[in-house]
Amino acid sequence: MGRFDIAIAGCGPCGLAAALLLHAQGHHVTMFERFEQAGPLGSGLLIQPTGLAVLAKLGLATRILREGARIDRLHGMAGRRTVLDVHYAALKGRHFGIGLHRASLFGALHDDVLARGIPIRTGRTIAASVMRGSRRHLKFQDGSESEGFDLVVDALGAWTPLAEAAGCQLAYGALWASLAWPEGAGFDPHVLAQRYRRSSTMAGVLPIGMERAAFFWSLRADQFAAWRAGGLAAWKAQVRALWPQCEPLLAQISDPAQLTFARYAHRTLKRPAAEALIHIGDAWHSASPQLGQGANMALLDAWALAQSLAAHRDIARGIAAAIAARRRHVRLYQGLSWLFTPVYQSDSRALPFVRDRLVGPLSRLWPATAIQAAMVSGLAGDPLRALRLQPTGATPLP
Repeated sequence: MGRFDIAIAGCGPCGLAAALLLHAQGHHVTMFERFEQAGPLGSGLLIQPTGLAVLAKLGLATRILREGARIDRLHGMAGRRTVLDVHYAALKGRHFGIGLHRASLFGALHDDVLARGIPIRTGRTIAASVMRGSRRHLKFQDGSESEGFDLVVDALGAWTPLAEAAGCQLAYGALWASLAWPEGAGFDPHVLAQRYRRSSTMAGVLPIGMERAAFFWSLRADQFAAWRAGGLAAWKAQVRALWPQCEPLLAQISDPAQLTFARYAHRTLKRPAAEALIHIGDAWHSASPQLGQGANMALLDAWALAQSLAAHRDIARGIAAAIAARRRHVRLYQGLSWLFTPVYQSDSRALPFVRDRLVGPLSRLWPATAIQAAMVSGLAGDPLRALRLQPTGATPLP
């Protein structure tokens, strides 16, 4: 195995995980981040058995389990109909999800990066990259340029300037807020709960540990300005009408700034690599987070890259092996996202009718129960075996 000079573009969970895995193999790793101080963006996410397997390899699973909330079930209702009912128990093995604040995932990874002395150059907004000889250099917005690297790992997300434009923005996004857990409101601390009105309106409550909950509300991007202009009172009335149980959560929201609007895109690069450059995570493949797979897929990408570089003496072969190891699983989940997102986030009237009256009832029968659980958990396509990973098997704290 060679030892390479590697630049990681982006200091989110994807880039941090890649930095830790590559540094552990003896590579010289340097991270670049546009913010003066790196920090997490967003609210809650769901760590699946796939992502947890990588975190276990990093020695961070115990912390994640301690700070997060064990999720055993995903449950969604449209009116009085149950239209989503996924139990991890339908899978073979001791699988579960972990509801987690993004700050907890970021903190675990970032703390370890600092502890290992991996340098992070902040305040460096990347604009492009260029090959000079056999090494790739990063070009910054201020016109300056980095030294050359054997490999640049692009973990800058869906809007990366290091790749060609691809895909499209989705019509729907979501408002997110992190709030105190509503004790006594009847929410199950081990269930991701959702409520729908057709597919144009969706609300969700995700336990994220540390006595916190992530609340989200689906919203068309072109309606965001109207939402702000309409005021919180009007919006809260909509939420109450859909899901009165959310009142203790709504009572904690007094300022629109408590809610962050997240806009999503669906894109997959046809060529996720170039000479001395590889795109991983959302920089390679991004989709609606309806399946909760973004962070988990990124962790698998980082693991595949590190293992592939360990198995090959040159960068080109390592990159090719990493892409080959992940391409099938990426295609599968990009396809699933494209197929199922309109069922839960769109203006369609026909799709939610079929969902509520046919798909929902059938999904509670075997083998649909196991198929749904495999899809949601990220285990469809058996990605762990392909990457020589094992489910953590750890038991989270109650």
